[in-house]
Amino acid sequence: MPVSRRLASIALAAACCAVTATTTTTAMAGDGTVNVLVIKEHGVGSAAQAQPLIDKLIAVVAKQNGWAASAGKYLTSREAAETQIHTVDPHYGIMSLAAFLALGPKHKLDVIGQAEVAQAGGREYHIISKNHADLAGCKGKTLASDHADDRKFIDKVVAGGKFTLADFTLVETKRPVQTLKKVTGGEAECALVDDAQLAELAKIEGGAAVKSVWKSDKLPPMVVVAFPSAPAAERKAFQASLGKICAGDGKATCREAGLSAFKSASAADYASVTSAYDK
Repeated sequence: MPVSRRLASIALAAACCAVTATTTTTAMAGDGTVNVLVIKEHGVGSAAQAQPLIDKLIAVVAKQNGWAASAGKYLTSREAAETQIHTVDPHYGIMSLAAFLALGPKHKLDVIGQAEVAQAGGREYHIISKNHADLAGCKGKTLASDHADDRKFIDKVVAGGKFTLADFTLVETKRPVQTLKKVTGGEAECALVDDAQLAELAKIEGGAAVKSVWKSDKLPPMVVVAFPSAPAAERKAFQASLGKICAGDGKATCREAGLSAFKSASAADYASVTSAYDK
């Protein structure tokens, strides 16, 4: 795995988990701990790899918010998130866009912010090919992707009405680089990848011959949400503090972690993708 991709994923986990505080073991519900769930699907790396960066960031956030005790859990699937939601009664979450769209209505999640992480992927999607010049040329052909496990998100949000996954013969993959190698190695005519994967293409043998032949609209960044269990005053203070995480004492720590910024946001910032997903 290329170092830059691996480090970006580690930075993502660290940046997301920055909203945890004095412990990294998720606490049980009802003990006064502010629990935060971090859900990043299709990432590379693990929470264990991110831990050293998490330790540096949590002190900054804990001081800003005055949380006496808090804990975070880094998850890579919405299925695992469902278990944690029912176990720890979280106050907040930081989620990749697809996970938010799937979990939001069921759990009454309220958008309070955004999380920008350098090279995390998921802001823009591409169809790539070395044998075809446009989307039309790829339709009906083999399409490799590690994103095809969420057809509703791809068909309704990513594709923007230009295609559905049913237009291709799918070659489902499990890892980001595996997807790229299916195209460079000729096992698939085309592939659906995100922006982080596209950036790695030049580093893959044979990648220079593969080009983007279609790209999606730019999608909103990862979502910071409040669960119904978050007290109003605590939630208001946390939302107000988001823009300060990477300033002052936290500036150098955020830079080391590859974090661009946290900022306040509302449901209006996600209205277009929410509407498309719900159609």
